[in-house]
Amino acid sequence: MAMVAKNALKQQLLRKAIRDIKIGKGMKVSGLVESMSRMGGFSGQHLYNGVEITKAMLENKDSFNFLSFPADIVSTGLRGVLAGMVKHFDAIITTGGMLDHDIARAFGGKYCVGEFNADDNMLHHLGIYRLGNVFIEQKEYGVKVEDAFTRIMGKICKESGKKEFSASALAFEFGKEIKDRGSILRQAYLHKVPIYNPGILDGAFGTQLTLFSQTHDLNLNLIKDELALSNIAFDNKVTGALMIGGGISKHHVIWWNQFKGGLDYAVYMTTATQFDGSLSGARLTEAVSWGKVKEKAKYVTIDGDATIILPILAAALGLT
Repeated sequence: MAMVAKNALKQQLLRKAIRDIKIGKGMKVSGLVESMSRMGGFSGQHLYNGVEITKAMLENKDSFNFLSFPADIVSTGLRGVLAGMVKHFDAIITTGGMLDHDIARAFGGKYCVGEFNADDNMLHHLGIYRLGNVFIEQKEYGVKVEDAFTRIMGKICKESGKKEFSASALAFEFGKEIKDRGSILRQAYLHKVPIYNPGILDGAFGTQLTLFSQTHDLNLNLIKDELALSNIAFDNKVTGALMIGGGISKHHVIWWNQFKGGLDYAVYMTTATQFDGSLSGARLTEAVSWGKVKEKAKYVTIDGDATIILPILAAALGLT
């Protein structure tokens, strides 16, 4: 490498000096995140980058934007943040258990703060489920979902006369019947944001759907939503995604976007390691090799807990 080129590269790599963060009294979240723009290491810098990419993505009126997340965080207080974010996106992709937790809580299900190191044998004897450090009494989960499902599904079939539904159509119909404005399903219904749920059968809602179909002329059309996602990919030149956690919800976003040449904007939050070869652990740079994220896309992977990162990102951008 010629000396001139070497010096130019060196100056380019060292162009930004790290600046100390100064916490002021009454400092706004947006101000805190802005001060992280020159903090350097480690995930804090990625959080700032993620906020900037999400902002650019949402401000681009030509971009069709996805929000994806798994079910577990819907059992936490993060449900309220997600519900507030719904209207800022064009489509949601999630997992089967999201319906379980959102419906149970929409109809009064009491979820409690617990602890990771609880005695699970004792909890089982007491009839308490543990989801990480969330405690759920059995009657507050399964029974709530079963009662709500039976009542609402019966009403839907009777009033609509339909015998076939896609997963997104079911989510829309349930959102229509839910009155809790803190519900993700309700907010999606109010703002006409489709919820695609490729794993809808994996959970309490899916089990109830299966049992219901044994006594009713009901068919679940999963292909219809796949075709809708295919159309989104081929009909939109620019797409973006805020992906929380991995698994099927993340993969469905990046899978369909590969057919348009990849995402133009992508922000991914994860606590998983990439060294087990899992989708959840795979960084977005790996998705570039598959053409699921464009080589020149604006993208970042933020390593960390979504229950910490997402509220900060949402508050900084005013996604309420």
